[in-house]
Amino acid sequence: MQTDISYKKIWKIAYPIILGSIAQNIINVTDTAFLGRLGEVELGAGAIAGIFYLTLVTIGWGFGIGLQIIVARRHGENNIKAIGRIIDHGLYFLVTIALLMFAVYQWKGAEIFSRILDSQAVGQASAEYLNIRIFGLLFAFINVAFRAFYVGIGRTKVITYTTLVMAIVNVGLDFVLVFGKLGFPAMGIRGAALASLIAEISALAFFIIYTQLYYKPKKYQLFYFKQVDIDLFKRIFKVATPTMLQNFISFFGWFIFFLFVENLGERPLAVSNIIRSLYVLLMIPIMGFASAANTLVSFVIGRKQIELVMPVIRRIIVLCASGVSVLVLAGLFFPESLISIYTNDIELIKACVPSYYVISGAAILIGIGFILFNGVSGTGRTDVSLFMEIIIISIYLALTWFLANMQNVQIHQVWAVEYLYAISLSVLSFIYLKTGRWKKAEI
Repeated sequence: MQTDISYKKIWKIAYPIILGSIAQNIINVTDTAFLGRLGEVELGAGAIAGIFYLTLVTIGWGFGIGLQIIVARRHGENNIKAIGRIIDHGLYFLVTIALLMFAVYQWKGAEIFSRILDSQAVGQASAEYLNIRIFGLLFAFINVAFRAFYVGIGRTKVITYTTLVMAIVNVGLDFVLVFGKLGFPAMGIRGAALASLIAEISALAFFIIYTQLYYKPKKYQLFYFKQVDIDLFKRIFKVATPTMLQNFISFFGWFIFFLFVENLGERPLAVSNIIRSLYVLLMIPIMGFASAANTLVSFVIGRKQIELVMPVIRRIIVLCASGVSVLVLAGLFFPESLISIYTNDIELIKACVPSYYVISGAAILIGIGFILFNGVSGTGRTDVSLFMEIIIISIYLALTWFLANMQNVQIHQVWAVEYLYAISLSVLSFIYLKTGRWKKAEI
């Protein structure tokens, strides 16, 4: 990375992450499509259990974003050997928290879904999925550290390769395990969980091999696992803890959103699972450009070029909004065909169309909001981004609860709360960036 942050350089960092996101969403689409063929109960359970698992993973993912910001800052300062110690200390925390979360789920996990869900069938199916999927936490958290390293130094192609490995393994095993092919027993929703678990293990194996072959750990002092440095831990936690909490709150908010929707019945829940998967597809470019915003903002600050922060963010917004708009326009011409990937139930397809139109418009606004928001995080003021997320998600959930408890409410009306979230995120992030109060932040 050089200090001239052009559209080309932004794209060079973002596109491998975008390609990786495409592969990741092949996994999501495949899981949802297979579960949709099993029935609405399995489809709804896949949504609830999947988001619950992602909420746990997001704790590690959020911590990884903090690591990524610090790595990018050290990279900008050309302090290369400090990067390995940052990742090693991040792994100390990530492995510990993953094991603790696994232990807590084994202790109390069986009670979770029976207590919070109205549908006993959905609750039982959700538990069956999580009892297998939960073993993936450790592998997912270690993968987070690898991702933080590569995105932080701006070498993102490996993200594409790793996620392709996950996608190929997951899709193949879904076919084999969900319905029982090639002599394997039909495991149903448990098969989808096992396929995803093995896919995560495969991704970690690829990360390890790739790093040893192409990025010699010695250069970065990576995986030396020297004595724990308490002062370094404090600096990491100062940046990474707010991003960890912010990501947890964000995904937990989506989990609560689905609990509110579940109160409306199994059909609205099935609709929302399909819409969630399509929404995530529309957000593919957003994830790549958001990571680029985190990395590049921190990088230019490390280079002592604070004046480049806002121009970089503006360029990323232009690229992101353009990419999302193309996807939105393409999908508006044949929504039924997209939805039919997930289900062959004609009535369910028709029920999904209004909600799809709603999220199509929201996706463009979400893209702008995410770039501005990740720009705030990239400055190192992750405490500010956490405060913003708490305010916005509280209003978001309050309005969702209100709509979900109204009589005769339609599911597409509930999904309209995404506009509130997107606009609030954009406005608050832009105001803070313009104040310049982040310029004295140190990480």
